[in-house]
Amino acid sequence: MTQLKTLPSYDPTLFEGAAEVYAQYRTKYPPAVFDKLTEIFHLNGQGRLLDLGTGPGLIAIPLSKKFQEVVAIDPDAEMLREAQQQAVKAGANNITWLEQGAELINSSLGVFNLATIGRAFHWMERELVLERLYELLTEDGGIALLNTGDNPWVSSLPWKQAAIGVVKKWLGEERRTGQRGQGIRKPVDPPHEVVIANSQFARQEVYEVPFEKSWTVSSYIGYLYTTAFSLKIFYGEQTEAFEADITEALLAVEPSGEFKEELTATIHVVWKH
Repeated sequence: MTQLKTLPSYDPTLFEGAAEVYAQYRTKYPPAVFDKLTEIFHLNGQGRLLDLGTGPGLIAIPLSKKFQEVVAIDPDAEMLREAQQQAVKAGANNITWLEQGAELINSSLGVFNLATIGRAFHWMERELVLERLYELLTEDGGIALLNTGDNPWVSSLPWKQAAIGVVKKWLGEERRTGQRGQGIRKPVDPPHEVVIANSQFARQEVYEVPFEKSWTVSSYIGYLYTTAFSLKIFYGEQTEAFEADITEALLAVEPSGEFKEELTATIHVVWKH
């Protein structure tokens, strides 16, 4: 693994201790998302992919078979170790993993046909990342920002509201993030669309992919531990009490302990020309 200095703006506690549960419980992108990307960019097993903020490889690994080579970057060493383990399990052996911030990408990485970013663009210095990506993409290349659309903080589903109610009871009304839970999450301002419109990139479009997701009580608790606002370390010695509390709240809404939701994944495509 290549070791490079990260920018001081990156908070290394952002997903502290979450790598393993992230790989296991974070909502995966449905295959239809990768099929749509294949269609849009005519992916054929050739060319190169750059995946920024790769985490445990939720995009880089499934897409690796669509490219000759993949470069996956993340500033979190723990996430990259988990990603490498997941890649071995999947038989994905054409991925180079780099520990660095997305803001540090440069021409030494070579040229790419596509750059992907999952639910990480809002953590980056977006203007700088776009400026550097523009130079690294082929003339017919572009960026795809992927999102599974499963933000529980704004959900209207009663069981999700119950879960967030318990998180707020334990951690406070404001959505926490980073700095071991002491930071407060601020809205993304300006929105991605505005930042992209003000960049060198020529055009953008959003595609939607509906899919269904099922949860159990334990898998949803696992999911909450993958979020920057509800990491397991936030609860410390009170973890068991928190889990008992949230289990009770979820079962009060749905006694079966089985939860389903209709989600809409989005593919925000940005073309160089």
